[in-house]
Amino acid sequence: MTETNGGTAPRLSAEADARAREFGERFRRLREEIGKVLVGQDQVVEAVLVAILAGGHALLEGVPGLGKTLLVRTISQALSLNFNRIQFTPDLMPADVTGTNIVMEDPGGGRVFQFQRGPLFANIVLADEINRATPKTQSALLEAMQEHSVTVAGTIHRLQEPFFVLATQNPIEQEGTYPLPEAQLDRFLFKILVRFPTLEELSSIVERTTGTVSAEARPVLSAEELVSMQRLAREIKVATHVKEYALKMVLATHPDSEYAPGSIKRFARYGSSPRGAQAIILAAKILALLQGRYNVAKDDVDQVSPSALRHRVILNFEGEAEGITPDALVADIRNSVQESSGSKVGG
Repeated sequence: MTETNGGTAPRLSAEADARAREFGERFRRLREEIGKVLVGQDQVVEAVLVAILAGGHALLEGVPGLGKTLLVRTISQALSLNFNRIQFTPDLMPADVTGTNIVMEDPGGGRVFQFQRGPLFANIVLADEINRATPKTQSALLEAMQEHSVTVAGTIHRLQEPFFVLATQNPIEQEGTYPLPEAQLDRFLFKILVRFPTLEELSSIVERTTGTVSAEARPVLSAEELVSMQRLAREIKVATHVKEYALKMVLATHPDSEYAPGSIKRFARYGSSPRGAQAIILAAKILALLQGRYNVAKDDVDQVSPSALRHRVILNFEGEAEGITPDALVADIRNSVQESSGSKVGG
């Protein structure tokens, strides 16, 4: 897949270079198509697309009205995928999400049970305001997110592939909400913070949404092309020292780890599971491909680590009382591991 030239750094073969270019071109077309509808939020869009290409799920956190729902719907249109939205409320039941068996009459006049699919049976599922549903209903997503299937009355029903859950939650309205438990948060590859738009972006939003013309995304990638991009990303190589760098970052999220900085020992209650390492490596592979590389660099790891770890670092009471943010702890981890590795940049 790569060639060497007299002991210098490996370079891509012609075939690998063409595949990497095609990957980047498809990603660029997808970004441009989404940009026709969604103003700004470039980092959010890229993070969501990276999560999808890694085959993972994403949790978007931001105040209402920032375009989270519009983003998910636009992505489904640009990818030509089936899309369902579930509005999570306190009275939503698990069967409302997964589906249930109903009694039907067969041609002979007898009665049989028939499975009625719920909104979870789609390629992209928007779990809107997921923290407003009860833990019982939230848990209905666990099997679907991990196994891509649901079990009803002892029967396993496979979900459509590719399958992604993109969930949203509001950080400021806490009344009537049920914070996601750690086990559910861990199912999300990324937690993405949706920021308020800048003055220029807000001006563009007003111009686009108060006029007579409304833009819509057209399909630019098929499901098959998306799956092929996912497979290509998994072929990317990770050097031993880069993988060790990523693993040390995950280990450093644990207060009792030898790699943990002082801030983690003081303010963190729990750290990341192995899923955090999987998320970092998979996402870093995609960033490498987007840069035309078939190898992961430490810079790729640094870039994806906040989204992959911020929901996996659980603060203790002191951390919450002091107003410490998980992002600040992840930054401390990155600096600490960089210093112990003797390198701050590069791969």
